[in-house]
Amino acid sequence: MNIVAVVSLRGLPAEAEYGLASTFYYLFAALFFLAPVGLVAAELATGWPEEGGMFRWVGEAFGSRWGFLAIFMVFIEGCIWFPTILTFAAVTLAYTGDAATAPQVSSDKVFVLVVVLAVFWLATLIALRGVRSFSSVAKWGGILGTLVPAVVLVGLAAAYLAAGHPSQTELSWGAFVPDLSKVSNIVLAASIFLFYAGMEMNAVHVRSIRNPIRNYPVAILVAALGAVVVLTLGTLAIAVVVPPGQIDLTQSLLTTFHTLLDWAGIGWAAPVLAAMLAVGVLAGIVTWVAGPATGLLSVARAGYLPIWFHRTNRAGMPSRILLVQAAVVTVLSVLFVVLPSVQAAYQLMSQLTVILYLVAYVLMFAAVIALRYTQPSRPRRYHVPGGLVGVWVIGGCGLLASVLALVVSFVPPAQVEVGSPTTYVGLLVGLSVVFVALPFWAYAARRPSWRDDTLDFAPFTWQATAPGGSATDGQGTGGTDPGAGDPWPPAHR
Repeated sequence: MNIVAVVSLRGLPAEAEYGLASTFYYLFAALFFLAPVGLVAAELATGWPEEGGMFRWVGEAFGSRWGFLAIFMVFIEGCIWFPTILTFAAVTLAYTGDAATAPQVSSDKVFVLVVVLAVFWLATLIALRGVRSFSSVAKWGGILGTLVPAVVLVGLAAAYLAAGHPSQTELSWGAFVPDLSKVSNIVLAASIFLFYAGMEMNAVHVRSIRNPIRNYPVAILVAALGAVVVLTLGTLAIAVVVPPGQIDLTQSLLTTFHTLLDWAGIGWAAPVLAAMLAVGVLAGIVTWVAGPATGLLSVARAGYLPIWFHRTNRAGMPSRILLVQAAVVTVLSVLFVVLPSVQAAYQLMSQLTVILYLVAYVLMFAAVIALRYTQPSRPRRYHVPGGLVGVWVIGGCGLLASVLALVVSFVPPAQVEVGSPTTYVGLLVGLSVVFVALPFWAYAARRPSWRDDTLDFAPFTWQATAPGGSATDGQGTGGTDPGAGDPWPPAHR
C-alpha cells in the first residue's frame, strides 16, 4: 500500500536531468524525509486516532487554527497537483496515436488544456457517484499503470545497455555525488520530496498490525527501499537513453519507451504502454479527487466551513466541495495558456505543489516533537523509537529537510526554460501567499452556527480537559488557543 501510494512515473524526467546523481537525491530524500514521514505519522495516528487526520495531529499540538492550515494545504495542494499529473496524461494520450506527430500534439497548449479539464471533470463525475464507481479502477490502476510499465522500462533499459549501446549519462562513481555548491542545481531535486509524499495516509492502519513496534518500522523500511528502487532505476533508464540536453519534463518518459520498444522490435507496444500509463493516471486522479475532499468535509461539518460546504449527495460524497475543487483546478489549468510553454507551466505547478504540501509536513514534524512534551502520557500504540532523543532526531531530520526543500523550491531551475525568471518567481511567491492566507481568512470568519450538531466529531484533548470548557492552547500553561475569543459555546469547542 505504501509503495503504490508514493510511486509515480510522471516525475522521472525531472530527476533524469541529474543522471546518476539522481540516485543521491533519492537516497537523501528517503533517509531524511520518506522514513521520518512514515514513522512520525504512525505515532500520531495511533496516539490520536480520532477523525481529522493531519488537522487533528497539528491541532492537538498548536491549536485548531494551525490544524486547519495543515488540512487546507493538503486539500489545495491536491488541486494544484491535478493539472501537473493530468499534463502527463495528455502526453500519454498523444502517444497512443501517430508517434511521428505525438511530440507536436503533446506540446500544443490547447490540446493539453482540453485533456486536463476533460479528464479531471470526468474523474469528478465518477467520484460523485461514490466509492463503488471507482474502487476497481483504483485497485488495479496503480499496478497496471505504474508498476508494470516501470518493470518494462527498467528491463528494456538494462537489456539496451547489455547489448552494448552507449549510455547518454555518465555511470561512474564520480557522477554519483552532485555539485551542491550551486543552489540552482538542486531546485529540481526538491520536487523529489513530493515523490515520497502520501505515506502518512496509510499510518491509520498501524492499529491493525500485530506487534507494530517491530513490524511497522520493517514495513516502512521495505516500502522505502521498494520506492527508491523503482524511482531510481526508472530515472536512470531515461537518463541512459535520452541525452541530457534533450530531456523534456512532459515527454521524455514516452520517448524513452518508444526508443527502447523500437530497439527491441516491438514498437507496436508503445501505444499500449501509453494507454496503460493513462489508466494509471486516471486511477490515481479519481482516488485523490475524493480523498482530500472527504477529509475536508469532516472538518467543515465540525464548524470550520460554512454550512453550504456540508452538502452531500445520495452517494454520501461531498458534492459541493468536489465542485469547488473542480472549479479551482479549472482556473489553475488556464496558467498553461499564460506561461510561454507547457513545460514552464508544468514546472511552476509542480513547485507550487511541493511548497504547499511541505508547509503541512513542516507542521506535522513540529507537532510530533511538541506533543511529546505537552501530552507525554497520551497512550500511543506506536512510538518513534529512541524516546525524546529519537523523536528529535527523526522528527528533526524530517523538519529540517522539509524546510530546506521549501526554501529552494522558490529558486528558478537552471535546467528548465520558464520564461522570465522574475515572472516565474513572482507567480510562485504570489500564489503561495494567497493559498496560505486563504485558510487563515476562512478560520477567522467561522461561526458557531456552522457546526453540524449531528456529527460526532471528538474535541481536541486540550479542549476536553480545559477547566469550564475554556479553550486553552494545550500547552498546560493556561494560555489561549490561537483561535481563542471565538463565540463558540464550550460544548462546540
